[in-house]
Amino acid sequence: MKKGVPVSIKPCLSTGRNPKGKLPSLPFQLLKNEILGHSYELSIVFADKKTSQSLNRRWRGKNKPTNILSFSLSKNAGELIIHLPTVKKEKGAFGMNFKNFLGLIIIHGMLHLKGMQHSSKMEVKERQFCKRFGFK
Repeated sequence: MKKGVPVSIKPCLSTGRNPKGKLPSLPFQLLKNEILGHSYELSIVFADKKTSQSLNRRWRGKNKPTNILSFSLSKNAGELIIHLPTVKKEKGAFGMNFKNFLGLIIIHGMLHLKGMQHSSKMEVKERQFCKRFGFK
């Protein structure tokens, strides 16, 4: 099986520290290859509240931290910025545990990197990938 360009996982963007709590084991590389392709260069950054809120305010006009932000850097490269405490806080509204909701959020962010906008078509794709990767 072709592995492709590895996913780069980075700790907190602003402080350089690892995110609070243990990061669940997810198939980051397989998700990236399946959704974005083998040659896509993806960085996943786990940001602190201040960084998430600042980026969300600058790029979306919302002055609060958000679960995920997707930044396309080029046709074959992008970055996901994730605020884990927001993911943990929102998981219950989706009826999912932390690991599965984080998987859904990452799929969501990757679909944005592919150019998808919020729509029923995007939700169908999210459900398909969640089912494929066992995120219930």
